[in-house]
Amino acid sequence: MFKKVMVHARRGVKLIILFMIAIFLVIGTVAFLYKPTYSVFINGEQVGYTENKSELQHRINEYVDHGDGTNENVAFVQVNELPEYKLCLLKRNIVTNDEEIFNKVTEQGIPYYRYYAILENQEEKYYVSSFEEAENVINTLKDKNSENIDKISILEKYETGIKDMVSVDEVVSKLYVEKKTNVKVAKGTSSKASGYVNTKTTTSSGKASLGISLIRPISGTITSRFGVRSSIRSSAHTGLDISAPTGTAIKAAASGTVSFAGWKGSYGYMIVVSHGNGVQTYYAHCSKLYASVGQSVSQGETIAAVGSTGNSTGPHLHLEIRVNGVAYNPQNYLY
Repeated sequence: MFKKVMVHARRGVKLIILFMIAIFLVIGTVAFLYKPTYSVFINGEQVGYTENKSELQHRINEYVDHGDGTNENVAFVQVNELPEYKLCLLKRNIVTNDEEIFNKVTEQGIPYYRYYAILENQEEKYYVSSFEEAENVINTLKDKNSENIDKISILEKYETGIKDMVSVDEVVSKLYVEKKTNVKVAKGTSSKASGYVNTKTTTSSGKASLGISLIRPISGTITSRFGVRSSIRSSAHTGLDISAPTGTAIKAAASGTVSFAGWKGSYGYMIVVSHGNGVQTYYAHCSKLYASVGQSVSQGETIAAVGSTGNSTGPHLHLEIRVNGVAYNPQNYLY
């Protein structure tokens, strides 16, 4: 009986060895004749094969993000149909075609160009390639004290067609208007500063209790938030910038007494309203001031007009909320 068991066991081992040998032969034959690869489809249609899916897709992603590198103004490329990949075994004598697949993807791409429009009275006048150039235009016109500086602004644009770009010097020469008179302020106010204002860059990320309710001085788009840093300012932003057309009425966020009115360096024309208990609201870069120091104003009363005076790249209101001289984030209370 024992001998029979041993005979059957030896036969079983032989069969297992033969089965494993057969498997190795099959695997070896397949590996010799075929190679693992990816079949590539675009919009459901097979367009070829690639051995390195990651490398091909990375190249396509670079094209979508930056274009083909021939134009630095390309912001991105819109591609409606990206390739899909399916793993398969391909005969070794069949050649992959990554370059052809890449060309099929890129031939349907629509490039979008980024450029910057220089606006006068919200009308597009000239175009430059970079934000730095656009800032140079604004700053140069400001340094030259151009009459129309309050009407000049910058707009970032993305379009499928590229505009004719103009140099900074040419834009400045075409937009510059010699200033004939001093900036006008409303009747009853003076272009000279009066009163005292604290403009130290002391800020707090907390939320102080004001003891009063505030309303929005203007409606508009927030273009620069509290605490951010920028190339146009030397320290963290002490307020909130809200864009609006030049001349837009600025209303007092709460009732109080005007404690400063006039020119204040990089703030341009500014008006400050004191609301008691050390609480003040600042309204800067104004084109006109409608209230003077010592004047009592009611909540919602028009006290100034939006402009772009001082250190500004376009018409907007710079709003600050300060408590005992410390600037707090206006978005903790408004907007």
